[in-house]
Amino acid sequence: MPIVDLSAVPQHLPTLAAWHQAEWAYLNPGETLPMRIARMQAYLQEGLIPSTFVCEHQGRPVGSAAIVASDMDSRPQWSPWLASVFVAPEFRRQGIGGRLVLHTMAQAAAAGYRYLYLFTPDRAAFYERLGWQEIAEDIYRGSRVSVMRALLSDGRAA
Repeated sequence: MPIVDLSAVPQHLPTLAAWHQAEWAYLNPGETLPMRIARMQAYLQEGLIPSTFVCEHQGRPVGSAAIVASDMDSRPQWSPWLASVFVAPEFRRQGIGGRLVLHTMAQAAAAGYRYLYLFTPDRAAFYERLGWQEIAEDIYRGSRVSVMRALLSDGRAA
């Protein structure tokens, strides 16, 4: 299953936006699906940040991961961030999420970034298996989250 930049497959944007809205709307109170779709138009531009990477199977999206300048307005000093890691339920537990994370890490490393950050309400163990380390616990927009960092070295956690 190939991983491609969303800018090469813009027809997948509405599907990804709907997945992300369903999964994380509680972290973005007041944001509607049309607002999310409009915000995600930035992922179709040139340049690494912001970008979304899409794993496809038979021409349809099955997962995504993004790289953004900042994903927590309470932590503006850290950049860039891994965000929006999502795999469709029927494709989970097949290694797709890990491949998407490692792909995004490789893109950040190739662009010269030393660290990549993320926050997760419930998947810290998944990221730890990929070499990420928890650097803080926080309450973010009403949810307890783990804030994590990966040291990049040739696109892999070190």
